[in-house]
Amino acid sequence: MTTVLFACLHNAGRSQMAAALFNRLADSAQARALSAGTRPAAAVHPEVRVVLAERGIELADARPRRLTPELAAGAQWLVTMGCGDECPVVPGARVEDWELEDPKDKPIERVREIRDQIEARVRRLIEAEGWGSAGA
Repeated sequence: MTTVLFACLHNAGRSQMAAALFNRLADSAQARALSAGTRPAAAVHPEVRVVLAERGIELADARPRRLTPELAAGAQWLVTMGCGDECPVVPGARVEDWELEDPKDKPIERVREIRDQIEARVRRLIEAEGWGSAGA
């Protein structure tokens, strides 16, 4: 089982979308995703909840969480998104940085575009690593 950790600053937008989309599209017997932030917000952005619900993904129970060394230690992949100098170092993990706009306070149309960009990147990662499921 491979664990992919998606990390951003507040764990309220990009990383939440990436992990939710990854877990929907990847074969759960091969890979799973977690998300966390270096400075977690109080809640997932409402506009992020809306655009994921449009894809049939509910984040009702999702809460931003702090990226801790313990959480990072179990990851084989680290995908960072806009945490800059605060991005963690995860020894032994493969690292990618996805430059993506923060969806916070953006118009819903722009948040949909960001979601679609994240989904395309998630699909490419799953395909490249052979983690696809029959429904993906």
